[in-house]
Amino acid sequence: MRSDYDYIITGGGCAGLSLLFRFHKDPYFQHKKILVIDAVEKKQNDRTWCFWEKQPGIFESIVHHSWDQIEFLGYQYKLTTPILPYQYKMIKGIDFYNYIQEETKSAPNISWLQAAVTKIYTDKNGLATVECGSMRITSQFIFNSIIFEKPILRKHQYYFLQHFVGWEIESVKPCFDPSIARFMDFSIPQKNGTCFMYVLPLSNHRALVEYTLFTQNLLAQNEYDEALTSYIANQLNIQEYTIEHVEKGIIPMTNFRYPEQEKNIIHIGIAANQAKASSGYAFQFIQKRTGQIINVIKKDNLNFSIRSFNDKKAALYDATLLRVLKEGRMGGADIFTKLFQKNKVTDLFMFLDNESSFIADIKIMNSVPTRIFLPAALKQMFASI
Repeated sequence: MRSDYDYIITGGGCAGLSLLFRFHKDPYFQHKKILVIDAVEKKQNDRTWCFWEKQPGIFESIVHHSWDQIEFLGYQYKLTTPILPYQYKMIKGIDFYNYIQEETKSAPNISWLQAAVTKIYTDKNGLATVECGSMRITSQFIFNSIIFEKPILRKHQYYFLQHFVGWEIESVKPCFDPSIARFMDFSIPQKNGTCFMYVLPLSNHRALVEYTLFTQNLLAQNEYDEALTSYIANQLNIQEYTIEHVEKGIIPMTNFRYPEQEKNIIHIGIAANQAKASSGYAFQFIQKRTGQIINVIKKDNLNFSIRSFNDKKAALYDATLLRVLKEGRMGGADIFTKLFQKNKVTDLFMFLDNESSFIADIKIMNSVPTRIFLPAALKQMFASI
């Protein structure tokens, strides 16, 4: 039985469009019929992605700003350091959406559908099927980035939220150094749980200031606004400014394992565990996952559940940190401050990318109290068996 498309991508966000872009750029897929389905037309600058990398990536041309130095602030601790060979980079959502739409608009094999996806499954004929209300469309494979329901957690699984509100502000006076990104500032009050500020300067007068929390509950909108207002006035010492843009978001931080493949449905993005549970960073993990998918298809392997040894050990580390936070054994501000005090930032970046060696991992893990983290890690290991 012939399908309507070769591939359907459900969800036109970072993961879906990253995969679409890779399909489009690879001649192997130029005759494959591809459909992208999303409920919302991407016309708004709804988010910003930040990440670090050593070499120019496939989206280098739309990097809005990059930094060769970062600052980290904890309680009575401040670090300013170069991060070469890494650069810390920012891509604006609207630039990402526009770039991929412009790149693919003349491709005869790519179609777009604005509709809400209500169901996805593999039918009795082995076709990947998507339903949008009464509309039913089939393909060889569906690449899905939509999470349809909150997971049911087992005893050793944890579900935190990384939630944030960011203001891009324009100051009257020159107040920023656009060469240094304030990566994390944990010196702010921790009354709401693990919380910190980002300050990403774009010029002497302009910066994205973002209030971010790792907690299990959201705040009222006025609490985000009050925290930002206080920080800009008291820590940045800026009194005259305008808010040019506002962004907000919620990212799950969990050690629950979403299935990466269910028959002909292959999950991508956060729906495939691409948001790192201990930090919320997702952009580079999405790029790795979508690159792997391209290679799997071209090799005709069709096993998309790919987890390296490094990924598995990193999942244990992440789960251990979530357990420590859940049990209240140590605050996130203290944990991250010790990590930055005792390690090179470049080593931490490699660790957070799941690319460090086991020996390097031991050094980094020795930065935090063994009496707290070792029992938590052992409990997590045995709970998972």
